[in-house]
Amino acid sequence: MGRQFWSRVEDGIAELVIENPPVNALDSVGWRAFAEAVDALQADAAVRVIVIRAEGRGFCAGVDIKELQRHPERIGEVNAGNWETFRAIHRGLKPVIVAAHGYILGGGIGICGSADIILCSPDASFGVPEVDRGALGAGAHLQRMFPVQKVRRMYFTGEPIDAAEAHRLGAVERIVPREELRAAAFEIAARIATKSTVMIRLAKEALNGVEDGDLEHKYRWEQGFTAQAYLSAESQEARDAFVDRREADFERTKRGEPD
Repeated sequence: MGRQFWSRVEDGIAELVIENPPVNALDSVGWRAFAEAVDALQADAAVRVIVIRAEGRGFCAGVDIKELQRHPERIGEVNAGNWETFRAIHRGLKPVIVAAHGYILGGGIGICGSADIILCSPDASFGVPEVDRGALGAGAHLQRMFPVQKVRRMYFTGEPIDAAEAHRLGAVERIVPREELRAAAFEIAARIATKSTVMIRLAKEALNGVEDGDLEHKYRWEQGFTAQAYLSAESQEARDAFVDRREADFERTKRGEPD
């Protein structure tokens, strides 16, 4: 297991970078560690704003499905790591800016949907292929970004939406060329960093308090169904098909055929 992300702090801005080829999916250990890293930056007196971005082909492909295929018993640990990560971003009282590119899937949606400001590149796409992977999750965070009917269409079909549509719907603050994405995020972060830290902390706590519903509670509700899904033969077939790079055959599960 190598390094899955890294961070640095300069001039009051913390930069937390996902870098875990080939698809920036984090495993059970990685999600826990990512949550701890966000908590540490939230607690660091030198940090005023946090920027989360990624290197590689895309922002984040979510959880490591192949790990769960080998170790399905780790679903509880993965769920816990996801929950803690999104809680640290959303409930931490320092603003979090996400600069995302390429694919933004599953847990990547959770990161974006927990954040305060989202920027993306023109090639960005937002998706929740969970149903096709035999899992659930991130609907609460997706609904923080998009209207409810859009969320359901995305969830039920597994089809993503592009950067332009995400911007039209108001989830994305700006679309900027990939090579300018980091600089654009840091420009906003630098402006926030000049403000009173007391006022910004109070502002984020106040804004969290007036949101519609409790994001963490809603996500915990979803996670119960994720665990239930993992007990089903259909979920197993969906994960088998994903790992084997084939179409899922749910009729086979009804026939009781072996893998």
